[in-house]
Amino acid sequence: MKYEKKIYFDHAATAPLLKEAKAAMEPFLGEDFENPASGYTPAAKCREAVENARGQMAYFMRARPEEIFFTSGGTESDNWAIRGAVELEKKRGNHIITTQIEHPAVLNTCKYLEKQGCRVTYLPVDHRGVVSVEDVKNAITAETVLISVMYANNEVGTIEPVRAIGRVAAAAGILFHVDAVQAFGQISIFPESMGIDLMSISGHKFGGPKGIGALYVNRQVPFGPLIFGGGQESGMRSGTTNVPGIVGMAAAASQWNRNRERWNRSERRIRDYFVRRALKEIPGATLTGSAENRLSGNAHITIPASNGIECIRALDERGIMASTGSACSTGRKKISHVLLAMGYPEEADYAALRFTFGPENTPEEVDEALEVLKSL
Repeated sequence: MKYEKKIYFDHAATAPLLKEAKAAMEPFLGEDFENPASGYTPAAKCREAVENARGQMAYFMRARPEEIFFTSGGTESDNWAIRGAVELEKKRGNHIITTQIEHPAVLNTCKYLEKQGCRVTYLPVDHRGVVSVEDVKNAITAETVLISVMYANNEVGTIEPVRAIGRVAAAAGILFHVDAVQAFGQISIFPESMGIDLMSISGHKFGGPKGIGALYVNRQVPFGPLIFGGGQESGMRSGTTNVPGIVGMAAAASQWNRNRERWNRSERRIRDYFVRRALKEIPGATLTGSAENRLSGNAHITIPASNGIECIRALDERGIMASTGSACSTGRKKISHVLLAMGYPEEADYAALRFTFGPENTPEEVDEALEVLKSL
């Protein structure tokens, strides 16, 4: 479909590449193409660019450069963190604590490990999508080796009590992993001060390129390698270094670090305008997730007697891009595992729609989207 114009409300899926990230990448997509592992002089420029980017990412986390390992993205980082923690602590036990609303990269890794003999506790959440700190504490056993809780939910935008859970994990001497893929950039996160041992991020969620991410590993955690080979990433993650991706991600993180307060304020203004009008003008529309503790750009709503797929299709025809929390399978509407965990019925006659805004969105764009939804 060729759009006359594009209105993009799906930043949680992927954010537009920031012009600063693109500019930082361009030299390493052309003239400075060398493999940083090579021994000749031009390759040194690539190595220097990678290490400068590592230092930048560490600075934004108040971490040390040797605690930052570049990966292909959030999914790889989640897999490495969880499987690596289980391998590291296998003499201690095989129990993992997580929540029912985690990203599939976490949930499916845990399901795989269950088949390998691990025991996993999937904690419930309340109607806002918030996990109870007391539930986390009460789930700990003598064999617990890892607690994995996302910083902010990718569907409804709810922010979890990560700092409090970090204190619980630290007091029990248990490794704590946080999937910060949706939150990093949007929120300042300093893992060591929050009791986070392992943290996953993904570059394309905050204006960097796709195919690049990172895993923070606290220097006191004797973590093992993910991929064996030529010894890149200090021997922890072998494979040819993605120089343009790494440089672009660091440039995007730098822009968020510099503009966060202003961009968050812009996102909140657009989000609140959308929510205020949607709840007033669309019969029965409700906001899901926490009304107070949520990502600044996230508006997740349900509309009764509607079909999410049809809503997205109607928006798409007008060049408006958003997403739905429901999927259609063999003619039956089913909601996501996140809404199910939050207490929504398994089979329900409503649409769940996610609008995730960026700092470039305008009230006029919101007006167009609301006119389409109201017409349905």
